[in-house]
Amino acid sequence: MKRSGPLFTLLGGLLLALFMLSLNATTGSGSTSYGDSSSDAAEPSPPPTATASPSAKPSPSKKPRPPADGRYTGRTDDDTASVAITLRAGKATAYYCDGRTTEAWLKGDVEDDGSLKLTGKGGAELDGRVKGDTVRGTVDVRDKARPFTAPRAKKPAGLYRATSEVRGERLDGGWIVQPDGSQVGVLSRDGEPTAAPRLDPATGAVRLPGGGRLTARPVVP
Repeated sequence: MKRSGPLFTLLGGLLLALFMLSLNATTGSGSTSYGDSSSDAAEPSPPPTATASPSAKPSPSKKPRPPADGRYTGRTDDDTASVAITLRAGKATAYYCDGRTTEAWLKGDVEDDGSLKLTGKGGAELDGRVKGDTVRGTVDVRDKARPFTAPRAKKPAGLYRATSEVRGERLDGGWIVQPDGSQVGVLSRDGEPTAAPRLDPATGAVRLPGGGRLTARPVVP
């Protein structure tokens, strides 16, 4: 009995030590596992910042080019009168003439898009537009609106004018020379309009009935 007592005590202490060692291992492992899982847990990523894409700049609209300088001659659609227009440096001068007693001089600006709005005495108006090599529009003289078409013309076709005083008489004439050589004009003598005598486009010379001469020149705005 005396020998077995210490043996049992030693055995019990050994078992207790093993139990405590096992308990410590289990606790340490659980603690380490908890700590690892906590540290390794993926933190939520911040939402991506929206990057403002540079707004696409609108392509600049192409500004229309103003019509080039030039001369245009034509007739009204009803073929009762002629129309001539001269353009230069954004300005326009037009002449309407029926070759008998009705005429009108009109002036105004040429817009960049080729549109024309010309005015003259007595409420005369011309609204048109240069498109390509043609002016198309309407001329209103003496409260009568007439559509017209005037293609681009080359010398000697075009618009001519002469103003002078001959033998005490005030003369003012306008002529429209067409590309085919035909021409029409009105000559006012002291304010009284009559059909104009023929103009020589090469020299501008005009022989007056009863004697005397005029010199007409191309119209420049």
